[in-house]
Amino acid sequence: MDARNRFMSFDTTNLLDPPRPSYTFSIYNRALFEKSKFKDYDSLLESKLARSEARANHFATILENGNTIGANGTLARPHGTHESKRDKGKFPKTTRVHLVEGEYVATFTIGSEETKSFLLIDTGSDLVWWQCKPCRPNKCYSQKNPIYDSTKSRTYRQLDCIVETSSCQVASKVYQCTEFGNQCLYDYKYVEGSITKGWIAEDVITFYLDLGRVRILFGCGIDQTSGTQFNGEYSGIAGIGRRVLKGGYSLPSQLEADIMAMCLPGTYSTKASTISFHTTPFKKTTSAGLLPNFRFPNFYFVNLYKIFINDKEIPFFPSLSRNFGNYDMTGGCIVDTGTIMSRFPRDFHTVFRDTFRKEVRGIPMMEVPLGAFDTCYIEEPGVVPTFPVVKMYFGHQSPDNLLLLQQLRVVVHIRGLFCLAFLPWDQNVAIIGNHQLQGVGLTFDTGTDTLSFDLDAC
Repeated sequence: MDARNRFMSFDTTNLLDPPRPSYTFSIYNRALFEKSKFKDYDSLLESKLARSEARANHFATILENGNTIGANGTLARPHGTHESKRDKGKFPKTTRVHLVEGEYVATFTIGSEETKSFLLIDTGSDLVWWQCKPCRPNKCYSQKNPIYDSTKSRTYRQLDCIVETSSCQVASKVYQCTEFGNQCLYDYKYVEGSITKGWIAEDVITFYLDLGRVRILFGCGIDQTSGTQFNGEYSGIAGIGRRVLKGGYSLPSQLEADIMAMCLPGTYSTKASTISFHTTPFKKTTSAGLLPNFRFPNFYFVNLYKIFINDKEIPFFPSLSRNFGNYDMTGGCIVDTGTIMSRFPRDFHTVFRDTFRKEVRGIPMMEVPLGAFDTCYIEEPGVVPTFPVVKMYFGHQSPDNLLLLQQLRVVVHIRGLFCLAFLPWDQNVAIIGNHQLQGVGLTFDTGTDTLSFDLDAC
């Protein structure tokens, strides 16, 4: 309880952002910036869980139908159909609906004016965008930090989509090359209803420790008020989806970084952690294999092999075994930092949950479910309960491939209860979420196709 109280009472004006070397950014728990809106930590957590539920629902949609969805919510035309790639300054008529923003925030300094910004980071997104002056009239949302002004930055340059055709990804139907102005326009819609529209531009980001500068392409957002309002704590969203070798606007793709390393701040952490590219500060203690998925190239699929609760193996059912057992290279498990609670296919989760209940000793179980949680245990004053451990093996059963989850990576503390922090859903894919990965140093290496876990790295 003391940790919760300290978190809720923390003054964000005291937030530390130490200078970082090139290709390294500070990251924070998103809840730090939004806690003042809630009366207590439980209310804050329930808001996070609702956001994560919306993300999971949208994940289900794109896994079933692909990610190309029209602006009106209907599936977009197949890629083989004809559509003009140029229009007279209009934004694309077809947009994709993207996942809800992430649960972590990174600091960036952009432009010659070195405007400091907080951007949400998201492993499920492939675009980096800033809210950009000059906006369309009344189309910028109210922002706590100064809005980046492209007209004041001497290093700003708008992408010319005629000269640099390959940099404007018109085939995706999110981007469109205009006949007048040669602008590469984009229209990016998020599942909760927020929209950003603008054009692709280029500017520098600065790293204070060594004064290094890197040029990146980004969405210069001039219209962010057509849908649900964005949160004014943030200046935009940084997509950190998996690197693709040709094109791609995500940071790993643009920085040509095979390695992306981050440590997700813990549930009650008020300190900055880091995300870095090209190098990792973390030990590669436990490794999973990153699997290619040509249908969803920006997601991080891993080769989950076996799961145990204590020493009880949970059998894979057809929903998972056709993905894991056959190694058909499509993958059956995604690591997603924007999902909070991990999810399993419903048939697998039922056995997982029942086994967990049998392994719990001496802790009274709540008979009535709490929201989405159907396995909760009553908190007893002065007692620190010990819960079963969850073992995840990747590729094969070996200590080098074991991710060992204990205590608050297995359960979540909410409303005076400890609830099993794994949820069911009706998809044949598992998701490992950030609750299970809090405080873990993650090294995504697309050069060696591995994801390494360093427990308690931050």
